[in-house]
Amino acid sequence: MIDLLKKSSFFIALAGIILAFLFFTRAGGGEENNTEFDAVTPTLDEGPEQDNDIGPNETVAFVDIKGAVVKPGVYEMDTDDRVDDLIQIAGGFTEDADQSQVNLAQKVQDEMSITIPMEGEETQEGNNTSTDSGKVKINDATQEEIESLNGVGPSKAQAIIDFRDEYGLFQTPEDLLEVSGIGETTLENLLDAIQVP
Repeated sequence: MIDLLKKSSFFIALAGIILAFLFFTRAGGGEENNTEFDAVTPTLDEGPEQDNDIGPNETVAFVDIKGAVVKPGVYEMDTDDRVDDLIQIAGGFTEDADQSQVNLAQKVQDEMSITIPMEGEETQEGNNTSTDSGKVKINDATQEEIESLNGVGPSKAQAIIDFRDEYGLFQTPEDLLEVSGIGETTLENLLDAIQVP
């Protein structure tokens, strides 16, 4: 009888050890599965971040500079760059350049063409601030050229330039309505005389 109890106790203990082993093995397997899932999760999260980096770069401008600079040509610029930055990249002024006629603080824009005049040359034609039809390019024009427009005096011309420098180039004629002092009537008078952009 005692031998039977000993044998039974042995089998019961053995069964308990096997059950405990199976229990801990399954629990460990679950943790491994969770670990594998967690390792995959960051990879899935990286997708949208990479997509956010893809898209058109609207800060790039290709600008053509000619005339009295050391290295004329087309340069890729940032839209926050100024004409002065462009001239530096183009090697600087030549000795016969008329620097006094160049607005170095003007921001560059895509497809802009700038001709640096030599001594005795006219600025307006060189910097392409008016078109062949006689329209004033409002994004490039000097204060004097803007003042020549119907209904625009010195204060409105300066307001247009200040707005342009602070907020960027005008994309449509209606953008001029954001300028202090420019209303619907003034804009209507300007439409046939300006080019935007």
